[in-house]
Amino acid sequence: MSNDFATFNVADYLDNDEVIAEYLTAAAEDADLDVLLAALSEVAKARGMAQVAAAAGLGRESLYKALAPGSHPRFETISAVLRALHVRISLSPASTPVE
Repeated sequence: MSNDFATFNVADYLDNDEVIAEYLTAAAEDADLDVLLAALSEVAKARGMAQVAAAAGLGRESLYKALAPGSHPRFETISAVLRALHVRISLSPASTPVE
């Protein structure tokens, strides 16, 4: 018996600002920075990488490099990308203390 499944593409579901904000919020809660970078990359792809790069004041290749796994982008780069994606950072107290 063979099961044929369509490939899951998260970009297909990143179709409005509220969904994007929730997706990025969930990714930002992970301790692994690569999770947030991957989420930012998926959202940028869904919105159009060239358009996001231009709105963030970056070259397209620079945006790809900044969001690559293992990269260590500057906070101002992430902040510019978030502004280009029309989302903002919001902080709240952790439900459990971070040790």
